[in-house]
Amino acid sequence: MQHTKLINNILGWLVFILACITYFMTMEPTVSWWDCGEFITSAFKLEVGHPPGAPTFMILGRIFTLFAPDASKAAVLVNSLSAMASAATIMFLYWTIVHLANKLFSEEKSSGEQLAVWGSGLVGALAFTFTDSFWFSAVEGEVYALSSLFTAMVFWAILKWEDVAHEKHANRWLVLIAYLMGLSIGVHLLNLLAIPAIGLVYYFKKYEFSWKGVVYALAASMGVLLGIQYGIIPNVPRIGFLFDRVFVNTLGLPFNSGIIFMVALIAVGAYFGLRYTRQRNMVVWNNAITMVIVILIGYSSFGIILIRASANPPMNQNHPDNAFALVRYLNREQYGDRPLFKGPYYNAPRIATKNPKDQYNKVDGKYEITGTMPGGSVYEPKMETIFPRMYSDKSNHVQAYKEWGKVKGTPVRVRDRGEVKTLQKPTFGENLRFFFSYQLGHMYMRYFMWNFVGRQNDLQGHGSFEYGNWVSGISFIDEPKVGPRDNMPEWMLNDPSRNVYYFLPLLLGLLGLFFQYNQGKKGKETFAVTMLLFVLTGIAIVIYLNQYPYQPRERDYAYAGSFYAFAIWIGLGVLAVYSGLKKLIKGAPGAVLATLIALVAVPGVLATQNWDDHDRSGKYMTRDYAKNYLESCAPNAILFTYGDNDTFPLWYVQEVEGVRPDIKIINISYLGMDWYISQQKFATNQAAPVPFSFTKDKYYMGRMDAVLFQDRIKGSVELSEAMEFLGSDDVRTQVKVTSGAMLDYLPSKDFHITVDKQKAVESGTVKPENAGQIADRVEFRINKNMITKSEMAVLNMIAANNWERPIYIDHSLVFTGNIYFLDWLQFEGLAYRFVPIKTPKQGVTAGRIDTELLYNNVMNKFVWGNVNDPDIHMDEYNRKQIDIMQARYMFIRLAQALINEGQKEKAIEVADKMFELFPNEIIPLDYSSFQMADQYYRAGATDKANEKVRIMAENCFAMLDYYASLPAHMAAAIQNDQNRQISHLRNLVIITRNNKQDELHQELDTKLKELITTFQKKAGA
Repeated sequence: MQHTKLINNILGWLVFILACITYFMTMEPTVSWWDCGEFITSAFKLEVGHPPGAPTFMILGRIFTLFAPDASKAAVLVNSLSAMASAATIMFLYWTIVHLANKLFSEEKSSGEQLAVWGSGLVGALAFTFTDSFWFSAVEGEVYALSSLFTAMVFWAILKWEDVAHEKHANRWLVLIAYLMGLSIGVHLLNLLAIPAIGLVYYFKKYEFSWKGVVYALAASMGVLLGIQYGIIPNVPRIGFLFDRVFVNTLGLPFNSGIIFMVALIAVGAYFGLRYTRQRNMVVWNNAITMVIVILIGYSSFGIILIRASANPPMNQNHPDNAFALVRYLNREQYGDRPLFKGPYYNAPRIATKNPKDQYNKVDGKYEITGTMPGGSVYEPKMETIFPRMYSDKSNHVQAYKEWGKVKGTPVRVRDRGEVKTLQKPTFGENLRFFFSYQLGHMYMRYFMWNFVGRQNDLQGHGSFEYGNWVSGISFIDEPKVGPRDNMPEWMLNDPSRNVYYFLPLLLGLLGLFFQYNQGKKGKETFAVTMLLFVLTGIAIVIYLNQYPYQPRERDYAYAGSFYAFAIWIGLGVLAVYSGLKKLIKGAPGAVLATLIALVAVPGVLATQNWDDHDRSGKYMTRDYAKNYLESCAPNAILFTYGDNDTFPLWYVQEVEGVRPDIKIINISYLGMDWYISQQKFATNQAAPVPFSFTKDKYYMGRMDAVLFQDRIKGSVELSEAMEFLGSDDVRTQVKVTSGAMLDYLPSKDFHITVDKQKAVESGTVKPENAGQIADRVEFRINKNMITKSEMAVLNMIAANNWERPIYIDHSLVFTGNIYFLDWLQFEGLAYRFVPIKTPKQGVTAGRIDTELLYNNVMNKFVWGNVNDPDIHMDEYNRKQIDIMQARYMFIRLAQALINEGQKEKAIEVADKMFELFPNEIIPLDYSSFQMADQYYRAGATDKANEKVRIMAENCFAMLDYYASLPAHMAAAIQNDQNRQISHLRNLVIITRNNKQDELHQELDTKLKELITTFQKKAGA
């Protein structure tokens, strides 16, 4: 027995080491996209990230970063936390599978059975090691790896309790589980979903089976889950606020003193509660109180959020430095709600608003109500449903609802804004069709199949046959879904992100599932526990998230717990294989053979298929792109950004690596909130405060959330005077709307900013040699009837700045429609500078160009993070970011401007640099590179131009040949892509003709005509 335990422990640590080696070899050496920059920053400097925060992750990440030799290594240390947490998850998975496998045999196992049990643990754990979704999270600084570890630990801990449940101190395992649950709240709420499975384990161990008992056990465990999620998590801070408001407003004590009193009250209550139940031998109640207390101790990690918010770090989201702000922070109020049990369809008229929510702020040492926020909308009851799945009224979401749900609807007569209308209400069947086809099928089962059958590519899929589907590698199964591969272009055919497993992991998992279920009473009990874990961490999350279509990114990481549960069945599948083999090969040889077959067929296949596209060991692109954003800006600049990927990496490089600490980075998506506007009025690092003309009472939440326009003045208004008008307390600066509310308004849509030419030059906004081009005033018009608080804040900051500091916007803001001075920009790389020199925007082209400045940025300052290394997989996020940042467009515009100035040699250097950085071998040349070929011709580099034209043409023809091979039912889906390729070829034909490249022109023209004829014949047929 001792030897068995020792071997089992050694094997557990062995899989930990193998997983560690895998993840450390493939780990990203610096920051990644999305929230990673924010999480690494919060860990390194203990700054406050987005709601509801991750203080446990923050503290552990900070411990890891203490070992960094310098700040530039902080990211790799936080990534290491994820790698080690993921490897530990694999270790606990191994021990979990072994425990469950042991229960399927008698106490006295043969050597073959024991070896098969260990083999099942090895196969299941190593299979999960190499799964697509888990591996992705294991090598970056995000919370999901640590969250998976907590899930693995609590599930393993309940199995450890099961082994010793009859012993005196067995309940210490339950206390440990409760503590881990409390800690996990400071990482992510996902692991709370393991509670019902834990409840079943407890029930099966303590009670004789009955269906009534199972129902009671599930109800009790669901009650515990809901009690933590909807009781402890929101109500502890809410009660803390009630205490604090009394202590501050009535007793005159400092802010947060009420929270301290509440903590002391809980401690005293816990002491007397434990003492009372111990004295009266009330074991169950004593354990219950102990478990609640340790959950609260774990949950107390959120105290660091209050402490750090009070220290005003540069990143301080929601500024939760008091009890009320903490309540809002933990409730994620800025993100809004989604209906779950009852709610509207997408076309339901709003008929009223719910009671507004009072907003408290710290005013003169007290909590004061400073405004109200809408309490939500009330909808026409006839247009509501139970279990609402199609609720978003955004036009693209509505279209997707109709397509996925095949909505025809049924007519319903309703009153909308005083008018009786007939609306098409989706039927409940159509509502369910959307749920099953999109939410369950596309947004869960597709991800499940990615991990256990195969993945078409890493392009985000929205239902098209071309992007992000599951594939198996078996042609007759895949082709009806994603089309034939025979005529695919080489770069698609050999895409590293195409991974196929031939159904092997799925089949082994299904074998394990059925084998477990068929092993008598113990088998059925463990099957029920595993199935419950699988469903609650998969389908239950689908129901809870209630996702709308066109998510910003793929969401497979949310279901890692469900894939973890299926990996248990993959492991148990070894026992099924052994059960079949032992009829031919008895004893230990049969067990070894079963294990080896399964190891090669599942973990072996997963590892070899997934390694190349999960290896991020040489990627520095995210960090370097962020540096380029900041290096695009002049000293002491203000930089407005928009989204996650053009903000979080910038925060990282500035806060952690100390790049350009003089720049004030402002994400305008946050400027709709009073706390964020206020933060811009303070210095951060070496960046001076941003001027803003309003005091906080003018823009509290609930005030200036919307600013209307009234055409009361003809002609333009000085922007600073408009802001003065807007900030006035005079009742005449407000207008009553139909709801009866008084809203602020501006008397004109036309504005101007008088230019102090001397300041514009002295601040570096305009070079002295360009001073003669400065306009007397900057003029712009807002073609909307209303602007938001964030738009108002940008205008106020610009007016208050008065040309004292350079102001920049990032690429995204050129296209969002909420920046109104697009005719007054200067293009300087990855950012545009606001300048008092007019350059009317034409299509996507905005801003004038200072070739000397832009050339220096592009050719000397910017770094590109191994983007052209053939050994590094260019994943979708990086390809997408190249397009979003318009990196190639930047080179093209610079080359064009240099040629216009007669600097043709420099233009050729710029073109060479672009094709060197973004070669055809890494990112196939397409229409985005077309204009640079034209610049080659203009600069006299004809051979280089012809070479690039040929490559682009070959790529086009390859794509069109592939499109021509597709079956008719797929033709409509690629029609736009096909037309784009044909249009691109026509452009190539035109530039070769215009540049007198007769032979090449004739070759391309002939091929294009032949291809168009082929498509026409096919369409006619």
